Amino acid sequence: MRIGFLGAGLIATYHSKSIHRSGVDVERAGVYDPDEPRADAFANASGHHVCHSTDEVLDGCDVAYVCSWTSEHLPIVANAVARGIPVFCEKPLATTLADAEELTRLVAESGLVNQVGLVLRYSPAYVVARSLVHAPEAGRIMATVFRDDQFIPIQGQYDSTWRADVTKAGSGTLLEHSIHDLDMLEFLAGPIAAVSGRSAAFHDLAGIEDAVTVSLAFEGGAVGTLASVWHDNLSRPSLRRVEIFCEHRHVVVEGDDWYGPVSWSDTDGATHSLTGEALVEAADPLIEGLKNPDGAFLTAVRDGRPAYPDVHVALRAHRLVAAIYESAALGGGSVRCASSS
Repeated sequence: MRIGFLGAGLIATYHSKSIHRSGVDVERAGVYDPDEPRADAFANASGHHVCHSTDEVLDGCDVAYVCSWTSEHLPIVANAVARGIPVFCEKPLATTLADAEELTRLVAESGLVNQVGLVLRYSPAYVVARSLVHAPEAGRIMATVFRDDQFIPIQGQYDSTWRADVTKAGSGTLLEHSIHDLDMLEFLAGPIAAVSGRSAAFHDLAGIEDAVTVSLAFEGGAVGTLASVWHDNLSRPSLRRVEIFCEHRHVVVEGDDWYGPVSWSDTDGATHSLTGEALVEAADPLIEGLKNPDGAFLTAVRDGRPAYPDVHVALRAHRLVAAIYESAALGGGSVRCASSS
């Protein structure tokens, strides 16, 4: 398979390295990024060759990785789909819900293998946490507390200056970063029935919120909170802490998104913790292709079978984001979320 990249920033580099680690047999094809020095650096590090347009990349690849800024996802994916090329599209799908729905429609109607960069669905930490809170001995899920903070990614190791431009990013921390968190909240605790959100902006970037809090009501009866913050504390890159309170079990996910630790305590006073390779081993039997989402995607393309998570999974997260923005615009009023089914 000839792999082409549209976008050559940090997330493209992550996927390129992940493809290498997967061991799947691929040919490195073209890469295009409007920032030519960035494209050159990516090509030199990965073995791709620099192209000078999206069309040039798509003309020479069998699989497309769409890692551009968000506003370009829909036109690039539409171009790839029109050529019959399977796509891996980074999250979020688009800057607006309407465009995310259109992208989903195009991909679904094409029947092409597709996957979206909601990579935490492959995280050993979250997969194990999900199994712990849904075990019969845990009892019912009662409440969740989810905190996600990082320094605003227009600086430092991220250097995504486009995230300060609402025409390219669509909005701020909720869409561009915590779409992962909303996906994980449903992955862990089940469908969300209603949200109430408030947002703030401290960086004076038009249309780019940098602090959001959300109250959540789950269909199963649980309640929860989400706090998403983009600050300027460069000692804190992307950091999450998640607590899930069940009737008979308390589960905490913190530290590394992939390797934990995941800790839990039960009503009998017993406490447990898993981290690193022990956590990976515990997660291994719980999901196919766990260790490498890029390997899982490319294997699905090779074998002609569906990949996971696909555009339908991503669209659900977009609808939750849209409901929270609607609530914030109403001053924090409750907004019902359509059923996830």
